[in-house]
Amino acid sequence: MNATIAIVGAGISGLLAARALKAAGADVVVFEKSRGLGGRLATKRVGDAVFDHGAQYFTAKSARFAAMVAAWAAKGVVAPWPGASAHRWIAQPTMNSLGKFLAEGLEVRREFKLLKVAREEGEWKLTIENQPLARVGRLVLTAPLPQSLALLAAGGVEMPGTMTPDLQALTYHPCLALLLTLDGPSALPAAGVALTSGPVRWMADNAKKGISPGRAGAVTVHLEAAFSTEHYAKTDAAVAALVLPEIADWLGAPVVNVALQRWKFSEPMATSGQRCVWLPELGLGLAGDSLGGPRVEGAALSGLELADRMTAGRNG
Repeated sequence: MNATIAIVGAGISGLLAARALKAAGADVVVFEKSRGLGGRLATKRVGDAVFDHGAQYFTAKSARFAAMVAAWAAKGVVAPWPGASAHRWIAQPTMNSLGKFLAEGLEVRREFKLLKVAREEGEWKLTIENQPLARVGRLVLTAPLPQSLALLAAGGVEMPGTMTPDLQALTYHPCLALLLTLDGPSALPAAGVALTSGPVRWMADNAKKGISPGRAGAVTVHLEAAFSTEHYAKTDAAVAALVLPEIADWLGAPVVNVALQRWKFSEPMATSGQRCVWLPELGLGLAGDSLGGPRVEGAALSGLELADRMTAGRNG
């Protein structure tokens, strides 16, 4: 029987699960549909400017994750956000650096887009775009749940009882992220700012954060959920035209370039009462932020707990 474990998704949940399973002696391969690592721990270069455009920082409230973060800090992988409260952690030098660090020593196949997964004759068969069929013994899905469930449905996989509709109810808010390059320093505080009214929920200057070179502002603007839902299909310029007049005082310098990042599965609308799903009879695990919690720490703990259950052979 094929003993390999395939993990779909190289976000923090998938990477931490892969590391824990490999440390326990498992043969693990990670499939990631994009070129990047870290999922929403994401960084993008636009011209000379550099933007953390997904998760802006993370916290560590549980003892397990706090110990892990402390170990990363000791290696210089993460550090407190300069000028922010001490509990806000950022990766060094950019947020996607944590994904790259966690992928070290793992077999990660990037730009491998799965089309469906099927359970046949005691093993999983993975149909991958422009690649040969892959066969593995156990399967872990850590992509946003709608994507994971779509892969299972495409392969005709049925889960027990009401599990599928229960998981289908865990839907996501989208988020539009404007990436603004300025012709000079912004007026934003170094720690960024959370707004409580209007279309914007968060703004931060990546130059003041220490990741974009020079003094010119490189501002990430996260737009709130209702606005993002309503305007998701609009062009970069159309979204900017709606938002820029609302934040001109915060910018403090002319905008010379606008880019737009669309996060379709940005934040779970609700989370499950269980941190992960492990179905030993199918050799199938599910993990991620809609199970573990809507932040980086929740996703991390979900992946870690799933690895615990798989290595201990526990049910549930």
